[in-house]
Amino acid sequence: MTAGHSIVFVIGMLSGMVLIFALIWSIIFPNKRIWPPRDFKSKIPMVAWGLTLSVYAAAISLGLWVWKEGAVPSSFLWVSGSALILVGNLVAWRGAFAIGLKTTSGGKGELVTTGLYRYSRNPQYLADIAIFLGIGLLFSSIWVWPVVVIGIVALVLAPYAEEPWLREHHGQKYIDYCATTGRFF
Repeated sequence: MTAGHSIVFVIGMLSGMVLIFALIWSIIFPNKRIWPPRDFKSKIPMVAWGLTLSVYAAAISLGLWVWKEGAVPSSFLWVSGSALILVGNLVAWRGAFAIGLKTTSGGKGELVTTGLYRYSRNPQYLADIAIFLGIGLLFSSIWVWPVVVIGIVALVLAPYAEEPWLREHHGQKYIDYCATTGRFF
């Protein structure tokens, strides 16, 4: 592993750890939460997006370096990884457009319970997990998988940080929605 690989690996891991810390903090202390932000006009949505994109970029960059070194995965891993990335992106973007960019970035919006949200309360997070799994399979590298796992852990924790805020913001409508629709499935 070169110095460049190491730097990218550390950036990806630290970005993921900061996200996980902020989410755990928000779960434990919902009245002092970091995510979702108390003020949408704060820097928190931009920082959260930046950290998230850093984890994705680190995983992809490390994977591309592995490919450059000749470690191309088997056709099964290539096809399954690519399919997860493609389907994950389609679902994530469809979900983002369904609730709006402001709401997907932590701002207040209407509760959407139709479309993809009829099947899952968090289709975007589920799709992002699929994207990370696809990246892991596609690049099949011991350097990519730790970054992928830390990204997935953050995505699994995010709904737990958001749910108290959603209950507070949407009240009984959200509680009823939770009773009929699973967190992920």
